[in-house]
Amino acid sequence: MLVYVLDILGTAVFAVSGVILAGKLKMDPFGVLVLGVVTSLGGGTIRNMALGHGPVFWITDPTDIVVAMITCIASIVVLRQPRRLPSWLLPVLDAIGLAVFVGIGVNKAFADGAGPLISICMGVITGVGGGMNRDILAHEIPMILRTEIYATACIIGGVVHVTAYTIIGIGLHKAMMLGMFMTLSIRLTAIHWHLKLKTFIIGS
Repeated sequence: MLVYVLDILGTAVFAVSGVILAGKLKMDPFGVLVLGVVTSLGGGTIRNMALGHGPVFWITDPTDIVVAMITCIASIVVLRQPRRLPSWLLPVLDAIGLAVFVGIGVNKAFADGAGPLISICMGVITGVGGGMNRDILAHEIPMILRTEIYATACIIGGVVHVTAYTIIGIGLHKAMMLGMFMTLSIRLTAIHWHLKLKTFIIGS
């Protein structure tokens, strides 16, 4: 039940982040819907395909795609009100969705019998995949390829999750909460303090 509730929360939050970006780019309602749904479902879709699960999760159980579409439609109505959205809203919503989906991705991989390293990779893919697809469709450089502390937060959160479960022996759901807390804390700290990674430059 906990994983299910968090999955719905992450789906809704990522959908809103997609709607906000689409609104900033002045997309039509269909474009807003597409961007919101892709942001919500992209990471989990890539994860399921990588793990060879057959039909992806939103085909076998349409709950997530229904939640994403309803959230997008509701957001279009609410966010059309004439008030300026704070600049921090999109990155904070993205950070929440990121933390939730990293935790879910690690758990799904463990449930599929994957080892610690693959589970961390699946957590990162689940977390960043939707936002990466969103940014590509919006013709922006994906967050994971910028100097933002983004994928790094996912990796550390995934490592904490896996370590707590496999080495310390904490229950899987509690380990997931620890990993999610770590991912979210690192990402929000980076947003608040404008922390970035050093750039890689060849030559002078």
